[in-house]
Amino acid sequence: MRFLVFLTVIFLIHNIAVLGNSKRHSIIPIPVSMSYLPGECIITNSFKVGLFPLDVDTNKLAHIFCENMPSSLNVQIQTIDSQLLLQDEAVSVNICINKNNRFPSEGYELIVSSGEISINASTSVGAFWAIQTLQQLMEKHVSHVRIPCVKILDYPRFAYRGLHLDVARHMFSVEFIKKYIDLMSKYKLNKFHWHLTDDQGWRIEIKKYPRLQEIAAYRNATLVGHLKKKHQVFDQKRYGGYYTQEEIKEIVQYASDRKVTIIPEIDLPGHALSVLAAYPHLGCEEKNYQTGTKWGIFDDVFCAGNDEVFTFLENVLDEVLALFPSKLIHIGGDEVLSTKWKSCSKCQSRVQSENLGNESKLQDYFMNKLVSYLKSKNRKAVGWDEILNNDLNPEVLIMSWRGESGGILAANTNRYAIMTPSKELYFDKYQSTNSTEPLAIGGLLPLKRVYLYDPIPDNLDEKKRKYILGAQANVWTEYMKSESAVEYMAFPRALALSEVVWSQKSQRDYTGFINRLIDHFPELNKMNINYRCLEQSDF
Repeated sequence: MRFLVFLTVIFLIHNIAVLGNSKRHSIIPIPVSMSYLPGECIITNSFKVGLFPLDVDTNKLAHIFCENMPSSLNVQIQTIDSQLLLQDEAVSVNICINKNNRFPSEGYELIVSSGEISINASTSVGAFWAIQTLQQLMEKHVSHVRIPCVKILDYPRFAYRGLHLDVARHMFSVEFIKKYIDLMSKYKLNKFHWHLTDDQGWRIEIKKYPRLQEIAAYRNATLVGHLKKKHQVFDQKRYGGYYTQEEIKEIVQYASDRKVTIIPEIDLPGHALSVLAAYPHLGCEEKNYQTGTKWGIFDDVFCAGNDEVFTFLENVLDEVLALFPSKLIHIGGDEVLSTKWKSCSKCQSRVQSENLGNESKLQDYFMNKLVSYLKSKNRKAVGWDEILNNDLNPEVLIMSWRGESGGILAANTNRYAIMTPSKELYFDKYQSTNSTEPLAIGGLLPLKRVYLYDPIPDNLDEKKRKYILGAQANVWTEYMKSESAVEYMAFPRALALSEVVWSQKSQRDYTGFINRLIDHFPELNKMNINYRCLEQSDF
């Protein structure tokens, strides 16, 4: 029998002053319902946090809550019997777990009155999101914290609320990845799609194949300027690196503590030039491959007729699965050119032996083999919308990036999908027509267009809408060489995304969002986020 957990977190605050509400607070994403109550509570003295029962989830919740309190409040965490809580005036927090299901799995109720703060949730995830909301309500001072009296009922519209980061084109530090996750968690985005491999670099340590670290992780030069320039120039500097398995474990745990699931992507059968540079026998031709030094699509792909390719990929996936507990594993499938398959004798033999008809069906064969392998490991494959056809395993989750048609087709054939259309959710596009904007891939995606996007297409039948699990924004980094550049392109558009995927459609209002967003800039400043400031065109 499956039980959901009912968490009640009660903060009994002593030395609380009651004041009138002189200030309204700006929560992003906006809750399902929020009403202000008379007064305000002010935490002024030291207080403790009591836990019952003591377990991993409640302990982490308490620590995360306390980490964000001013150090002068001298917060302590201890475990006591809940029956004794009210008798011990030194204890300020009680976390109780009961088997109940009053709220959706990520939903919560937050009530702040003049004498206590209570959080009710069905799971520790819901309680965590309540704490994130509570953090946004807090006005922190050196010696005290002010919190308005409110009653909030909240739960997400979509289960999948994703943000992507490409670390293959440009790589970023472990500390930055954690900072990225912090921002996701702060705004209730719960799926981090980590694009770890591509033509221009392999970023994950695979111990069975050391040449991935020695060769595939590095390129000999990088394109300077835009790919479309007539005369291309390269910097002639070796570039690269990779995340060790210990670093990945650390990041995965860090994300898990903040209720963010990391979905790794190993891109195949295309976008594999870096791998072929390390292990050329996995390609269709006997030649000296080089890790990509410019962007775009290459026709050098994994050989679909070579059994060693599948042995290699299964071994790679074994190490990936050991590092990432996510049920979902992304295996790419986008932008695969069949040019080399057409002229490859091994691939043509595969076409004949499997009765595929022609090389265009080789991708279906290729993807289904890896999908089946993941299924045998109790994992579920995710792929870009190019792989969607009648021959694909129906359990594959589709990411619809070439518009919404892939997601609509998936839903209409009873397959689950994530909406990530490039026109609305690709954060590598320009944010305005201002000449001061940094170099980008092209196209225009202003903040308002992100906010007004709805993951459920109007022309999708009501009965099929359940197959759209949510939406994701993608941050491709061809033109983002630095961490500050990523921040500039991702924020505040990611905050608009958070409201798209968490808040109810009826609650959303762009003008109201902008007004609340402005109130969040001081906090982003404290976090040293290089967000893009608003322009007149954003209002």
